[in-house]
Amino acid sequence: MHKVVTLVSLIFLVSINLSAQEKFTISGYVKEASTGEALIGASVVANTTPPSGSVTNNYGFYSLTLPEGKYEITFSFIGFEQVVRNVDLNGNLKINIELEDVGRELEEVVVTGKREDENVEDISMSKEELSIEKIKAMPALFGEVDIVKSLQMLPGVQSAGEGTTGLFVRGGSYDQNLVLLDEATVYNASHFLGFFSVFNPDAVKKVTLYKGGIPAKYGGRLSSVVDIQMKEGNSKEFSGSGGIGTISSRLTLEGPIKKDVSSFIVTARRTYADLFLALSNDPNISNNKLYFYDFNAKANYRFSEKDQIFVSGYFGRDVFNFDNDFGLKWGNTTLTGRWNHVFNDKLFLNSTALYSSFNYGFQIDNSSQNFEWLANLSEVAGKFDFTYFHSPSVTLSFGSHSIYHIFSPAEIEPLNDESIVESFSLDNKYAFEQGLYVDYEKKVNERLLLQAGLRYSLFSNIGPSDVYIYEGGEPSRDAEIIDTVSFARGKNIAFYDGFEPRLNIRYKLNKSSSIKASYMRTMQYLQIAANSTAGLPIDRWIPADKYIKPLSGNQVAVGYFRNFKENTFEFSTELYYKHMENVIDLLPEADVFLSNNIETELAAGRGWAYGLEFQMKKQKGATTGWLSYTLSRTFRQVPGISNGDPYPARYDRIHDISLVLNHEFNKRVSMGLNFVYSSGQAVSFPIGRYEVDGQSVPYYDDNNRNSSRMPDYHRLDLSLTLNGKEKSDRKWESFWNFSIYNLYSRKNPFSIEFRRIYNNDVDFDPQEDGNPGEQYNSRPASVKTYLFGIIPSVSYNFKF
Repeated sequence: MHKVVTLVSLIFLVSINLSAQEKFTISGYVKEASTGEALIGASVVANTTPPSGSVTNNYGFYSLTLPEGKYEITFSFIGFEQVVRNVDLNGNLKINIELEDVGRELEEVVVTGKREDENVEDISMSKEELSIEKIKAMPALFGEVDIVKSLQMLPGVQSAGEGTTGLFVRGGSYDQNLVLLDEATVYNASHFLGFFSVFNPDAVKKVTLYKGGIPAKYGGRLSSVVDIQMKEGNSKEFSGSGGIGTISSRLTLEGPIKKDVSSFIVTARRTYADLFLALSNDPNISNNKLYFYDFNAKANYRFSEKDQIFVSGYFGRDVFNFDNDFGLKWGNTTLTGRWNHVFNDKLFLNSTALYSSFNYGFQIDNSSQNFEWLANLSEVAGKFDFTYFHSPSVTLSFGSHSIYHIFSPAEIEPLNDESIVESFSLDNKYAFEQGLYVDYEKKVNERLLLQAGLRYSLFSNIGPSDVYIYEGGEPSRDAEIIDTVSFARGKNIAFYDGFEPRLNIRYKLNKSSSIKASYMRTMQYLQIAANSTAGLPIDRWIPADKYIKPLSGNQVAVGYFRNFKENTFEFSTELYYKHMENVIDLLPEADVFLSNNIETELAAGRGWAYGLEFQMKKQKGATTGWLSYTLSRTFRQVPGISNGDPYPARYDRIHDISLVLNHEFNKRVSMGLNFVYSSGQAVSFPIGRYEVDGQSVPYYDDNNRNSSRMPDYHRLDLSLTLNGKEKSDRKWESFWNFSIYNLYSRKNPFSIEFRRIYNNDVDFDPQEDGNPGEQYNSRPASVKTYLFGIIPSVSYNFKF
């Protein structure tokens, strides 16, 4: 309580200090003229010396405070006609602006919707924004445009493997990413076991990735934040868009509920591989089901210039059924309700109520061995986020976030009375997480810009629950359970808290270059205990408790940023170092699937990562895109694993290169190109095999965990977009997209299996092809599995 009072007092004192100087304020909203969508990051600049300015927040709201006088105010946003207003400022003013789109030709060459020199001017580093237009222009697997795969093309971001959507950011595991959709947490952002993400690009307005220098507003994850915001819907007229692709189709409808006052948007997407399977004459194929679907909806209503509400939601499911013997389904549900309130020309509030749920289940129906398994992870949250625009040089953000977590790891029930499987369930877990934060941004002078933040987080693991007491006081496989303590509902089992300071500094060397530095401390109270790195739906989330301590991490970064040829080219390089404490890893032969005392299957230690990132962007002209290179290492050191010595993390990759290009030949024809190369990720290969009850079992040398490497990975993709002819009176527009994934059909191993060698023949089976007693070589042979060769795809897209 003392720490909470200290932080609240700090916010209060800073607010009083900022309010000491009385000036007049211009405030309002900046929106798209054609749709009424709020423009995020639009510039509002006054012709002072030096120029004074502001940018719109995530809801298009801005506030600019100036001394009394006459000013020329310029409103601008890349891809839109700027608007200039002359004002005589002798009192507070409300000015709402709608900017006109300058047309398709400029829109297609925009890399990000931000000011041209933001690379140099902005205080943020380790931050990336991608426009939806550019994401849609990139080649894609099966032609399915994917937001998460686009993020994997950025420096410091790696994937789990061929075609997968897992993100590994600067040495962090995939559960160390906070993924938000309209501020609701998405715990598993994958369709098709990780090959596609759950985000329909037709529903998305803005994508922001923080790799470092994360604002104090965000908490609960160690490595990164992926903040995705949905469109609000066209408040001017009814419109629609959609597409028919190789494996899926989608449709979006949007329009005004009351023109210029309220609007809605709904999007739906579904794959149809299962429809083709049903056409097969082979029942082993026709009885299978394989598809996913998702649905997004959002509506908003403006009650007045000071009040607006938003309601949005997402629902998505994956369904796999194999010959009626095995079925697997999983999905996410999110609900977001927001109220924006403008207290005055300087103080803005966004209050949010949230619900998020991720659940999965599978069935096995194999004669008497039949059962159904259900699991769920859900949370209910409330957020209050304030922004105080004191002046063009000072902005204060502060707020409070509260989350109630419910973990239901497993509930098993037999399908019928003939099943030999008995009912079984793992204990549910409950937790409460709270965060208070303040962010203070100050423009000291034209060269120096500072942003200091402080977050105080606290976490309580609460009952009802049972806690095992082990002999010796610490859990281990060998320690005997000597007692069980039961905690009633709401009773505190374990409590953790801590301060998380953040600091960003930008020093401008000249008009076209700057250096930046950042420091952040983050804490994470939830982790995944899993045997894989791909981010499977059956991975088990676990909260910090009596024995499992929360993760904590410290990251420092420094970078140089330079623009060339009137901001046509952007160059940046960043050097970072990250240190992590209480990182968990699985002990050899760990069982996390059915363990009610999972603390005995884990060990905790430390981790560290460091790297050097380079990126060159071209954001204007007929050819746009970027080239990036990352040199990095990621290590872990955990007692009980690899003799306690440091070892590479499973996703450690030393070299990573990405090239993304888009060339617009004319208004109707454009081409996209992706090339990726990465050195092989670390892996543990078996060094032999042994027999147990007639079964061959691989033998791993766990004293050298992840000491081997997968083969290097590289791939080239191409796409061609053909737009229909433009006619002023035509309401229907369309375009075709042709894409080739893995153009030169590179065989990139997805997995490597090791088998016994009989008579130097890896495919020889002595049970079927020879003497069952025949001896085999103890050295296993590798058999590589390749998922994708060259894959062409085509999609037809339209809007009206």
